[in-house]
Amino acid sequence: MYRHLLVPVDDSTLSVDTVGRAVEFARTLGAKVTFFHARSDYGASSVGALERVMSPAAFNDHLAGEARALLAKAEVVARQAGIAFDSLTVTSDRAHEAILDAAEARGCDLIFMASHGRRGVKGLMLGSQTQKVLQHTTIPVLVSTVESNIAAPAYVGPMTIIRDEHRSLAAVIHGLEYLIREARETKAPAPFVLLRAMLHYINAFPETLHHPKEDAYLFRKLRERTAEFNETLDELQRQHVAGHGLVADLELTLAGYEADPAGGLDAFAAAVERFAESQWQHMNLETKVVMPAAQKHLTADDWAEIAAAFGTNGDPRFSVDADEEYRQLFARILNLAPEHVVGAASSNA
Repeated sequence: MYRHLLVPVDDSTLSVDTVGRAVEFARTLGAKVTFFHARSDYGASSVGALERVMSPAAFNDHLAGEARALLAKAEVVARQAGIAFDSLTVTSDRAHEAILDAAEARGCDLIFMASHGRRGVKGLMLGSQTQKVLQHTTIPVLVSTVESNIAAPAYVGPMTIIRDEHRSLAAVIHGLEYLIREARETKAPAPFVLLRAMLHYINAFPETLHHPKEDAYLFRKLRERTAEFNETLDELQRQHVAGHGLVADLELTLAGYEADPAGGLDAFAAAVERFAESQWQHMNLETKVVMPAAQKHLTADDWAEIAAAFGTNGDPRFSVDADEEYRQLFARILNLAPEHVVGAASSNA
């Protein structure tokens, strides 16, 4: 049976669902997963060449792209499932060849991939990367469902977005926990620029955007359809309020740690531990209780309203521009982090 799966990922919603399916499949087999992303060669483009000269800092950000961010979110799923995993990103404009090369180089015996990526089902019919992999592979390929060929339930889109946002927060929390362990074990100078960026992301995205949208849409709609889960929703909303204080503690103790690197670590580490524990409990309760309840009780119209709030046509109370800003901030955080923090190897192909 298969022992090592290669799972290509991109920034499509289908990829978010494919990662979950691949990890669950690997868990049932007791197999390892290597997540893979092929990014385009930005430096070879005309825009990239100009930016390299005019704005080296911006060029470096664009060159790094979102590869590590995408892989870090996939790693969250594998970590939570308790399976062995690795990650790899390469620079290549021939994604199907990069996928096949990566599978061979890593000794994978199965490629588990989505039927199509950002271009949709049209790309599959006209010769998508998936089709090219199928044409040229000598390794078995398991292709996930084409969502355009099946009438997906109304909740699939918004639930995928919510799960993806949970994975982003979880990746940042894992990074914080890792950096605390590293500081204690190595006594090395703390990466305060990275730590400040992580706290800014936590304060600006989940606290300001994600949690208020849950309150205003997902939780409200579930209360309207049934009173069965009101106690759970009350607790989750209390946790949302308590989260503000925990984030404030993170910011206060980080300032103390930066002012006194020798004596401030313990207080900051304790604040990180309190915040992390609260978030793991919070996301676990949402995943195991609220999301299944919402799937059961909410209507198609409910899900359409939730999708509009969490998607690109959000409520005017929640800026669409802010969504993009935080997506870029998350990518920048992962690009600032040392390779071993997110575990993603990098190469060119």
